[in-house]
Amino acid sequence: MAGAKQHAHWSSRWAFIMAAVGSAVGLGNIWKFPYEANAGGGGAFVLVYLAFVFLIGTPLLVAELSLGRRGQLSPIRSMEKIAKEEGRTNWWSLVGWSGVIGSFIVISFYSVVGGWTLSYVVEAFSGGMTGITKEGAEAHFNSLVTNPVTPLVWHAAFMAITVGIVLRGVEGGLEKAVTILMPALFVLLVGLVIYSGVTGEFTAAVNFLFAPDWSKMNADVALNALGQSFFSLSLALGSIMVYGSYLTKDVNIGKAAITIAGADSAVAILAGLAIFPIVFAFDLSVGKEEGLVFMTLPIAFGQMTGGAVIGTFFFGLLTVAAITSSISLLEPSVSYLEETDKLSRKKAAFIIGIAAFLLGSLSSLGFGVLSDVTIFGKSIIGFKSYITNNLMMPLAGMFMALFIGWFISRKSIMDELAMNESWFRIWYFMIKYICPFAILVVFYNIVFGF
Repeated sequence: MAGAKQHAHWSSRWAFIMAAVGSAVGLGNIWKFPYEANAGGGGAFVLVYLAFVFLIGTPLLVAELSLGRRGQLSPIRSMEKIAKEEGRTNWWSLVGWSGVIGSFIVISFYSVVGGWTLSYVVEAFSGGMTGITKEGAEAHFNSLVTNPVTPLVWHAAFMAITVGIVLRGVEGGLEKAVTILMPALFVLLVGLVIYSGVTGEFTAAVNFLFAPDWSKMNADVALNALGQSFFSLSLALGSIMVYGSYLTKDVNIGKAAITIAGADSAVAILAGLAIFPIVFAFDLSVGKEEGLVFMTLPIAFGQMTGGAVIGTFFFGLLTVAAITSSISLLEPSVSYLEETDKLSRKKAAFIIGIAAFLLGSLSSLGFGVLSDVTIFGKSIIGFKSYITNNLMMPLAGMFMALFIGWFISRKSIMDELAMNESWFRIWYFMIKYICPFAILVVFYNIVFGF
């Protein structure tokens, strides 16, 4: 019978926290957040972003985790089960389908970028960045991404690492990976912050990130901060829901969500403190998103003393962040196939991994031999990013909030969360009214503009 297989459970609260933080912390925290902060004027953006993380993102995080734990199945099966228990239409399973399909699409191009980070670890370690110029850095990156073969090899290597972790299961794979990789990520990041503080323009970076210039704040910057806070927590992609399904009832979801949101925000802030002192010290331009990491920072690494070592650590940090997110993106699809009783976890992981690699190969080739191919005027990877980040995630997040706020009995939610009554009232008001409205505003702005 479908859904008959029992999900495993996290062996400890610590393992779950590390896994959930690993899902949330990804390349977006380390390269997109600094880029967005720079585009938004620094401190004003950071403060608004942090406010949104805890006022909008965290309530949604609690909601998604609670759905996962109550369902104890993959996102699709969990939504089916809960809707049936609450006497609601089976159409609510579309929220689960959106998460599973969305995470599969994201991993197909996320792993391409993950492959780039692996490539740059080797490049930095081998001294390939020594003395590199602006023109040289741009030429190297363009040569890598437009090559029809090399990025596919790195893409395959990154996907193989991801599949190798996921196929080992919850305790044997996910737990072991995140309990090693996440502490390593924080150590590497703190080490880079210390290095930047000693050798770079640390005071200028601190002022930039924490001294708000409210003249730079406008509706667009605020909406970007709201969108970044929503997406940075890995919400509505099925990852958080499936991780919630491995939770035992003794874990306080509210406290866990605050810990996860705090750790995710800390990584973003630390990334800014690691990157901006170097950018300011070498008078570099942040440029576009991928340019900051793959074309701007290599110039600094090529000029600084010990740059090969620092560059290796930095791109190693990026790779760790990418892996902890990629395993959470693969997990929803694998867990769903595993529940069919027709496939073992290993076979499911291999099937999804190969399918994601093949779909991702189109994204990789879209920078080179397929660069002329467009979908609704967007590149292959641009189209994938648009439909997941701008359409599927906001809509799934909004309907998830509406489902919990309006279509599940208040008592069953209280029983699931076991929150203090005062805190529950605040959370329930946010998830019922504020979160759906805020997401709708972001969605409208993204799709139609003001």
